[in-house]
Amino acid sequence: MLFSEIIGQEAIKKQLRLSVREGRIPHAQLFAGVSGIGKLQLALAYAQYLNCPNRTEEDSCGQCPTCLQFEKLQHPDLHFVFPIVKTETADTCDAFLEPWRQIILNKHYFDLDDWHQALGVETKQSMIYEKESGEILHKLSLKPYGNGYKVMIIWQPEKMNITTSNKLLKLLEEPPAQTVFLLVTEHPEALLATIQSRVQTILVPRLEKETITKALVSQGMDVLKATDIARIANGSYLTALKKADETEENQKELHDFIALFRDAYTVGVLRDPQKKYESLKRLRQWSLDMADSKVGRERQKHFLQYAQQQVRENYIRNIGQEELNYQMAEERNFSVKFAPFIHNGNVEAIMNQLETAERQIEQNGNAKMIFFDLCLQMIVLIKKPKI
Repeated sequence: MLFSEIIGQEAIKKQLRLSVREGRIPHAQLFAGVSGIGKLQLALAYAQYLNCPNRTEEDSCGQCPTCLQFEKLQHPDLHFVFPIVKTETADTCDAFLEPWRQIILNKHYFDLDDWHQALGVETKQSMIYEKESGEILHKLSLKPYGNGYKVMIIWQPEKMNITTSNKLLKLLEEPPAQTVFLLVTEHPEALLATIQSRVQTILVPRLEKETITKALVSQGMDVLKATDIARIANGSYLTALKKADETEENQKELHDFIALFRDAYTVGVLRDPQKKYESLKRLRQWSLDMADSKVGRERQKHFLQYAQQQVRENYIRNIGQEELNYQMAEERNFSVKFAPFIHNGNVEAIMNQLETAERQIEQNGNAKMIFFDLCLQMIVLIKKPKI
């Protein structure tokens, strides 16, 4: 990948190019930032620039045999580690290299949910298993194919289990010659502190609204629509792409959010006993539907993250800061009446409950109990008065 193909991030590109030209090449770097801002793309472009024999001050040449191999993600000195869901016949990243290459080459910007869909395992959680550490050691023990660097790109290193993390730590402490580790993460705080201390962290910022707007327009989108989407994308080009291509799943999350809080309001605030009873039954069914194994842990977590975002947006709207509000039209329509119920008397507690539920799902807790308890908590919190 060329630096010129990456949307925005000019300051980071300049920093990376300068480090190569001046020969200041850290053996391990951590690209950290939110999803969809180009972290993996920067790592790929940097790896190619590092190894291109004909690089200029601005970019790789893009034409030499090395660049052509890097463009196809098939250079012998380019290695990848990423979360997988192992099977009886496939238990390391090498078994999933083809779909991995395809998702990078075809989608460019993607997240863990997209990767799971590419693997056809939406309802399972992925991780980087212990066996992968042996594969890393083996690959890096080989001599470089060319005169450049062996590059090990680890995407979502926070998904490593503790054994893998400790073995990686030893490699970072005594790295093989001519080897560069590039870690790409959304959650640097989830890494071992000892790993964090042994990498040079590059904080990749959110993209400017103007940058996202320009990128969307270049894809053929109307300027007004692109501007609106860029405003609510919160600096993530991937978010902008997903907002531009609303799916049934996006609509379902809004529907589930509305169902939860409408019935919680009816049970918690209204006095009509029949309506309370009917709403309580619907909440019970809602919790069972959300806990259905067909939904899967990742989608359950995604909904809880979405719900946290919407609670934030409604609170922002309630306190009169609409210029900081990031919602689509359908979400704004619901917020007109709902926002007054998210205020300083309950917003923090509601967010805590949603975060707790997300964490419990992550820890493989009983989904039926988690979601029904969430319903009961929302009934109590929605009727709390302002402070």
